[in-house]
Amino acid sequence: MLKELVGQGQPLQTRFNVNGIELAAQCWGDPSGYPVLAIHGWLDNSASYFRVAPLLQNCYLVALDSAGHGHSEPRSGQEPYNIWQDVGEIFAVADQLGWDRFGLLGHSRGAIISTLAAGTFPERISHLALLDGMLPQPMLAKDAPQQLAQSIKDSQRPRRQNLYDDLEPMIQARMHGLWSLSRGAATALVNRGVKKTEGGYQWRADPMLKAASSLKLTWEQIEAFVDRIESPVRLLLAQGGTVARYPEQVKALDRFEPLLLPGTHHFHMEEQSTLIAEKLSEFFR
Repeated sequence: MLKELVGQGQPLQTRFNVNGIELAAQCWGDPSGYPVLAIHGWLDNSASYFRVAPLLQNCYLVALDSAGHGHSEPRSGQEPYNIWQDVGEIFAVADQLGWDRFGLLGHSRGAIISTLAAGTFPERISHLALLDGMLPQPMLAKDAPQQLAQSIKDSQRPRRQNLYDDLEPMIQARMHGLWSLSRGAATALVNRGVKKTEGGYQWRADPMLKAASSLKLTWEQIEAFVDRIESPVRLLLAQGGTVARYPEQVKALDRFEPLLLPGTHHFHMEEQSTLIAEKLSEFFR
């Protein structure tokens, strides 16, 4: 059942019940506009789109907090977060929105999930826009036993959430993490990604998100998903993002005519957001 709360001057706050899990989302634009479902990256949340979303023309963008992220509930049990689970949740959310066909916008891990979704039910995806990501890291078939073993070990490892007296060290952690962020971008993610407790502040993200996937796809399996995509694809890459860190993957994306833009991995949250919004507005129509 869809529940909505309108905030004055703020994005619409929405929740969906999918397989017994409450998934949260933020919505921008006119509901009669072009339907776009936006998926964020690993350990991020729907605030990832706080700069781009208000700038999109003629779009109704629903930015989802993926399971275990932001204001969404974690998955039950001690299971790793496998990306194919997100694919089913995307279409469950779209069904509740009444969207038979819609556009997908994904960043990083969200771009990978969006690519798999577009290959799973190609008839339902009208446009696929990807921000600094597209393909999962492939696995050799011979490495599957070791991958599963690592996943089981990670899942059984005790995990605890650190407590922080204030938000500053959490903002600093996001600014200087795997991918650097400006203070403004880091603050946006932290504001939605932490919760206040009696002892201080904690991250909302489920610690199980750091467990290795049970299995990964082989290159042949990845190609099978990509080959089934029927929609137009707009691939925007950051000069200081995956291009620099994973050049071998970028070579495989030439057929999608990627557009290389200045900035780092979270370029859509930085000063490049205006340019990116222009490119996306041209695409989603």
